[in-house]
Amino acid sequence: MSHDQTAKPISLTALKAFCIEALTRVGMSPVDAETTADALVTTDAMGVFTHGTKLLAGYLNKLKGGGYRAAAVPRIEREGLGWALIDGESALGQVGSHFAMQTAMAKARNVGIAYVGLRNTGHIGAAGYYAATAARAGFIGMVTGNDIPSVAAPGSSGAVLGSNPIAYGIPVGNRDPIVLDMATAAVAGGKIYAALSRGEPIPSSWLIDSQGQPTSDGTLYPDRAALAPMAGHKGYGFGLWCEILSAILPGGNMTWQVGSWIFDDASKPSFHNAAFIAIDISAMGPPEQFEKRLQRLIDEIHATKTAPGIKRVLLPGEREWELHRHSQTAGILLPADVLEKLGQAAKHAGIASPIPA
Repeated sequence: MSHDQTAKPISLTALKAFCIEALTRVGMSPVDAETTADALVTTDAMGVFTHGTKLLAGYLNKLKGGGYRAAAVPRIEREGLGWALIDGESALGQVGSHFAMQTAMAKARNVGIAYVGLRNTGHIGAAGYYAATAARAGFIGMVTGNDIPSVAAPGSSGAVLGSNPIAYGIPVGNRDPIVLDMATAAVAGGKIYAALSRGEPIPSSWLIDSQGQPTSDGTLYPDRAALAPMAGHKGYGFGLWCEILSAILPGGNMTWQVGSWIFDDASKPSFHNAAFIAIDISAMGPPEQFEKRLQRLIDEIHATKTAPGIKRVLLPGEREWELHRHSQTAGILLPADVLEKLGQAAKHAGIASPIPA
């Protein structure tokens, strides 16, 4: 991770305040702006800079152009006791996703488990943020999403599916939840752009060229290369699962029907889709029993004999929560490519940059 050596850490409070002001300047309600800002800043605080405030400039551009609707209110189209289908009304993906996960949790409280499909939403950002929200409320959460195709399938010479994310969150008592958040591509597309903007090389395992062969030329992406699927046919299978849960089941746009929120005209909706599943642990039995069994598993993993130089085996999310705690006290040292995007966001909103002088 390349940092500008002259950059200073920015506090979570200052960064969040900037995001809220920028979003309200383009017509979002303070509540929706707060929801979006918290998702972006939390993601940065966890060290996942591809899906944090770097996205804000693109979102503002889309909101100003009308492709994403600042005043949109996602609505439940159809529902049952343990399910719902939501039209995101082209609101920002953070707004639609927050509403969808809250809906899933409310239904799971009544029947134990719930599925909510969200169609016609904006780019959802970090799927793990919503899974963690569910976990902190005592639910096992799962989130999937779809995107415009950018990922090859085994044997293809072009993109077949999006870098469709899958995430889960598991509650661990009153401590930080276990959280996995991954693209089903070998790497998220944002990491290609970030490496290019920093002048860093990429491994040949990340991209497949138009002949179906691995390439380390990042400039070919996305027009003349596709992302490799994670773990070959296994990643392809999970990507397909995300497409079906997120888009096919709720009747949303699939594959090439989804727009590019970055490259399309700002007046066009992107028609992203996502799925949210919440499982109420307390419906299955006493939560303290679940916690006790889970703690035994955690202790067993932490006690595993390690390779030389490794302190202990980590659970998904442990490193990120540690970074988050550090960020809360020391602020976030943002990489140069994120700082550049924040400057663009400030111009879009017509406000001062949040970057410390």
